Amino acid sequence: MIDFEPTPEQQEDIKAAHAFARDLFRPVSRHYDEHEHDSPDELIDKMWEDRSKGTLALGLDVTAALRIEELCWGDAGLFMCVPGPGLGGAAVFASGTKEQVERFLGSFNEGGPKWGAMAMTESGCGSDTSAITTTAVRDGDHWVLNGEKIFVTWGKRAAENQDSLVVVWATVDKSAGRAGMKSFVVPAGTPGMRVEKLEKKMGIRASDTATLVFDDCRIPFENILGSPEVRKVDKSQTKGFKGAMATFDATRPIVGAMALGVGRAALDFVREALEKEGIKIRYGLRKQKLSALERDLMEMEANYKAARLLTLRALWMMSQLQPNNLESSMAKAKAGLAVTRITQKAVEIMGPLGYSRKHLLEKWMRDAKINDIFEGTGQINMLIVARRVLDFSRDQLK
Repeated sequence: MIDFEPTPEQQEDIKAAHAFARDLFRPVSRHYDEHEHDSPDELIDKMWEDRSKGTLALGLDVTAALRIEELCWGDAGLFMCVPGPGLGGAAVFASGTKEQVERFLGSFNEGGPKWGAMAMTESGCGSDTSAITTTAVRDGDHWVLNGEKIFVTWGKRAAENQDSLVVVWATVDKSAGRAGMKSFVVPAGTPGMRVEKLEKKMGIRASDTATLVFDDCRIPFENILGSPEVRKVDKSQTKGFKGAMATFDATRPIVGAMALGVGRAALDFVREALEKEGIKIRYGLRKQKLSALERDLMEMEANYKAARLLTLRALWMMSQLQPNNLESSMAKAKAGLAVTRITQKAVEIMGPLGYSRKHLLEKWMRDAKINDIFEGTGQINMLIVARRVLDFSRDQLK
């Protein structure tokens, strides 16, 4: 039986992350929402210090999810500034060799703050990651990358800060389709890689979201993750494409944990506001005897708890080295939808107070929606779930 009751050690981790979010994130949350491209440098230094000590260590397991939920309860955008291997690191773990993992990520806890970004999305390629047009051409002992990537989380920091890196998905053979899709590690400061622009966003505005251009960007041959061989595995999957999907299997539950934090922040706000007005929720009564407010709040709580269990299960399976493709997509789809509905309903319940910028509730509603979009949209994840449950191939169910 899977037991998600936190251990004493996990409870201490949760308390530490909650205190960090309460004392350091919440007080500056509005400022960095209104000053989108200001970099919270002092906060980043503090996060790096705590991360290096282990008090803010993240990762890809249940304990990490519990920390992440607390940090995003404080501010999801500021959480996206936490230094670390991030999506780029997840891609290296998913597609790289043991030697590459050590070479690219071994020093990530040393020196100053550093980030790992993953560059996949293009202007003509969103959910269909196999349609990428960025190219990688071998030139002797090097690869030469050309193309443009958009909506790169941590793009500027990973491209410009010493010892950081960007994992770029490119095709080595367009005629091979998915079989030609490979990933490459581009160290920060590599000539030919530049930040074209920073996005202006609806939510998580403290997050660094950039467009990166690769113009004859030369990297060593050994910076390709996995084998350079173009080889089909079966009719619909390839080694390169499977590497990309394995990365998402690791990171989608992390997005679910982020969503949980934002959703719980909204739930806590509503509960506290109702308590101040002397309104008690009457649990245990039949639905027809409850007020509309009580039914709404109970539904919000149920969606939050369902998303939380799915998220923790997906991460637990990954920590046990069990395949979690289905569970990862279920967690991501449910959490993204749940937090969107929870925050919207919270604003509706609070009326003008929910809509007012005096409180952070309207910000949490804006922050929430991205969880239903990045790392695979809710619709795409529902499609993946349907394929796995029905045992359909990509060609059978599009």
